[in-house]
Amino acid sequence: MSTINTKIEAKAHVYGDHIDTDRIIPGKYTKTLDLSTLANHVLEDLDPNFNKIVQQGDILVAGINFGCGSSREQAPLALKQSGVSVVIAEDFARIFFRNAINIGLPVLEIGKHNIQKGAELSIDLKNGKVTDLSANKTYAATKLPDIMIAILKEGGLVNYLKKNGTYTL
Repeated sequence: MSTINTKIEAKAHVYGDHIDTDRIIPGKYTKTLDLSTLANHVLEDLDPNFNKIVQQGDILVAGINFGCGSSREQAPLALKQSGVSVVIAEDFARIFFRNAINIGLPVLEIGKHNIQKGAELSIDLKNGKVTDLSANKTYAATKLPDIMIAILKEGGLVNYLKKNGTYTL
């Protein structure tokens, strides 16, 4: 059963460059396993109102080096739990990128963009396209390999491995 849609339309929340994992979820909240606590504090040091304005399915857009810093898996988990359906950036810290895929949060690299806060975006994960419906502009994203799309469709790596019989407890 697919847990993500490969076609997403939603509003953009746009932030800048070098947003590290401490800005995504402050370290003082990473000692909990309660995902709602993580969601309540996601991006609070960058945008104190984010958890109040983000809607289920919204899209996070950033510049370069998104997710730099520590390798904490709580950063993509907090974003996903808050309702973010996909993160788009010019590029990602590699460990954040892999952690996001592993927990079932789609991430796309689109290079230099001019997406504005509040823009309505249409995302085609399978074909690697991001269309800014507000500006009538389409960006080519780095296409995700089929295996990553399959992992995302299952909601993350563990679910994917369970479904394919290669993971047992």
